[in-house]
Amino acid sequence: MANDFEDILVNGISFSRGGTKPKQDDGKVKTKAKKKKYITGAHGSGSAKQKAKYREQRANRHK
Repeated sequence: MANDFEDILVNGISFSRGGTKPKQDDGKVKTKAKKKKYITGAHGSGSAKQKAKYREQRANRHK
């Protein structure tokens, strides 16, 4: 136990991930809000259609 304590004093404590590999980006959409149907308002929700209208207006604002 004393050896562990000395090792911590000399080297410090590392709170890293512990050697896990970073996640690969598989291209999947995690949230509904980023799916194409929700962005375009095509799934039938009135609020989504209204949001799509506002997105389109914002996109065309400086053209």
